[in-house]
Amino acid sequence: MGKFSGRRALVTGAGAGLGRGVALKLAQMGAEVFALSKTEANLSSLKEECPSITTITIDLTNWEATREAVKKITPIHMLVNNAGINIILPFLDATPESFDLMFNLNVKAVMNVSQIVASDLITRQLKGSIVSISSQSGQRALKGRTVYCSTKGALDMMTKVMALELGPKGIRVNNVSPTVVMTKMGRAGYSDPSRANSMLARIPQGKFAEVEDVVNAVVYLLSDESDMVNGHMLPVDGGFLAA
Repeated sequence: MGKFSGRRALVTGAGAGLGRGVALKLAQMGAEVFALSKTEANLSSLKEECPSITTITIDLTNWEATREAVKKITPIHMLVNNAGINIILPFLDATPESFDLMFNLNVKAVMNVSQIVASDLITRQLKGSIVSISSQSGQRALKGRTVYCSTKGALDMMTKVMALELGPKGIRVNNVSPTVVMTKMGRAGYSDPSRANSMLARIPQGKFAEVEDVVNAVVYLLSDESDMVNGHMLPVDGGFLAA
């Protein structure tokens, strides 16, 4: 019997990177895991790696299709809103298209999925935990990330309001706010030593986060050990936000 035996978990953006790591860890810990992504090939390889995981191919920017897909798998006791996108553009070059895409996926889709999961839990009078993947960018401005930082700031505030409203119903809502994470995308984005070194210089521990570092924080916030933690942004940043 695993720590999360008898609990059902949904992880969005679960095909690769951090989301994949979370999905695999939760399955390992006994949860019944539903992995959602728009990339079917990634989900197929995830299913091969862990056959117990149920995969769902959906584009989270499609509001109605997402609602129907999530309704079919309730109840969900543990929700991890991981899906997101980061388009790097200086403020003067930011476009309406990049704004809409990032806010639709990074913020609006979180609201959509969380509404379905939370409403169902309340109807069934069940407790639950929702964890969204935010970023240090939600609390600290970074050049070239006007829209991305704005989406994470919005996500942080949404989480606080959700915690206020859902806490009395037995549903805790928190965020994990990592620094650069060494996923495949993270390694590619910071392969340039000059770019990597400028960021590392701002992190007291002098290193980027590994996927496991963030997964461990997510597991903590989903678990009963964090029963009195609600409405918080947990930095996994090596001290970046302390400086």
